[in-house]
Amino acid sequence: MLKKIIVLSLTLLLISTGAVQAAEQSRSETENAVAQSAEQGNALAQAKLGALYLLGRDEHEKDEKKAFEWLLKAANQGVLEAQVIVAAMYDRGLGIPMDVHKATAWYEKAAAQGHKPSLAILGRNDVAKGGIAFDYKRIRLGAAKQIPTEYAKQLLRKK
Repeated sequence: MLKKIIVLSLTLLLISTGAVQAAEQSRSETENAVAQSAEQGNALAQAKLGALYLLGRDEHEKDEKKAFEWLLKAANQGVLEAQVIVAAMYDRGLGIPMDVHKATAWYEKAAAQGHKPSLAILGRNDVAKGGIAFDYKRIRLGAAKQIPTEYAKQLLRKK
């Protein structure tokens, strides 16, 4: 009986090890497909590759400069999340020199697509019209700290 349990345990271990290796190989193939598609100009793949570099995930070492390069390519092709991340990166000087004017221009592009957080960051939401005093500079800087990570995660979930 003990022999059967040991054999069964070893069999399950080998099967699970094979499954883990298969999953790792599948993930590696997916990453390669994303990188290849990004190189070929696919905007969503460029955004995802930028997100991988920004977060330092899946064998991509964290590199804010590379992240910015790929996200900028995606933003220039109209990927909303990439536009907002690029704006926040300019606001913070994350991987690039800080440039409030360029950040504003990217928030404007996202706002033109109806992106409500960008409208709020620019002080153009309904609350701003109601006359309630807000410190939009503080709101913008707070958003710029949260946006890159949160939006990068959103990009990686996109199909």
